Amino acid sequence: MHDTELELNERALKAVDKKASFGEDVDISRYKGEEQGIERINKADRKKLLDVGVQEENRSGSYLQFDNSVVEELQLQKGIEMMSIQKAMEKYDWLKDYWWKAVEVDQDKFTAYAQLHKPAGYFIRALPNSESKFPVQACLYIKSDGIVQSVHNVIIAEENSKLDVITGCAAGEKTKDALHIGISEFFVKKNATVSFTMIHSWGESVVVRPRSGTMIEENGTFLSNYINMRKSKSIQMYPTSYCVGRNSIARYNTILVAKEGSKADIGSRTILRGEGSKTEMISRAISTGGEAYLRGDIQGEAPEVKGHIECRGLMLKDKGFICSIPELKASFKDSDLSHEAAIGKIADEEIFYLMSKGLSEEDATAVIVRGFLNVEIKGLPSLLDKEIKRTIETSLRSVL
Repeated sequence: MHDTELELNERALKAVDKKASFGEDVDISRYKGEEQGIERINKADRKKLLDVGVQEENRSGSYLQFDNSVVEELQLQKGIEMMSIQKAMEKYDWLKDYWWKAVEVDQDKFTAYAQLHKPAGYFIRALPNSESKFPVQACLYIKSDGIVQSVHNVIIAEENSKLDVITGCAAGEKTKDALHIGISEFFVKKNATVSFTMIHSWGESVVVRPRSGTMIEENGTFLSNYINMRKSKSIQMYPTSYCVGRNSIARYNTILVAKEGSKADIGSRTILRGEGSKTEMISRAISTGGEAYLRGDIQGEAPEVKGHIECRGLMLKDKGFICSIPELKASFKDSDLSHEAAIGKIADEEIFYLMSKGLSEEDATAVIVRGFLNVEIKGLPSLLDKEIKRTIETSLRSVL
């Protein structure tokens, strides 16, 4: 049974002033939420889209949203559905059964806003036994100034399917102040696999508040890859996976650069409820003067569960900070949960060694940073792995 629209609205109304558990508070009333007129995509927009992985080739589907308007929705492969969430709600009455099931509508003021203001967003579904030949892409782009961009996305991988999704998020050159609220609900069915790669390039003009949850059934696998190497005004996100099926798996990989003036409160949480379920959380953070909180939370609520948190930070300037906050909770004696964290600087001897090989100090630093950010992401198709590495390599130029 699903909650009625009236019941959801009542719950949301009670949470309109509810602050998020983490991160700085945001006054939503400062922003306007009405529909914005969309200009044509110019060269600057196209470059921004390319930087976050948006392209016309090698895609199984495509969704593009400017502000709160759907610009493009293309379904390019049989067995993979891709459309706006409004169109999907009209087409499938059963979609209501998934609405606000992986994320609580009254979690905080941002989820409440999304329910009460009829957001746009996308729907992606891999049919049973299907496999995306290429990644499905979705882009959320803010072009106007002073607005709230609100989205609610639902991604479903049916039994025995495999789905690869790459999402790029960015803001235009004229955007001086805006708020992005993104609700994403993932449902990974029995023996299905979903890899979800999110590349953020919002810049210093946008406050970002994603809220996402994932339900993973028996032998299902969810891979989440988050990359943010641009200056960000304020980001707070704490996606949660629920491994409800036996031998289900959730993996999170995070690459974050906190530049001076940026504030990032990034985390991932897994609730291990299926017997033998597993999770792994790996994060790499660099501060060049910005503030970064890295959170990790594993809760073992079933027998024979395993989980590990690995957090490494690198300080390149005396300004700013990196704060690592791992949490573990086990409820059964055969649980295997662990964490490790380290924050430090580039060792002088490493720089000197590379300089002795003919590199300049700047090039030596780049080599070390590149190696630090080289996280091996398990289970990715080669095409997507190459795109992620290209994005990191391109972004490094703005870091050093």
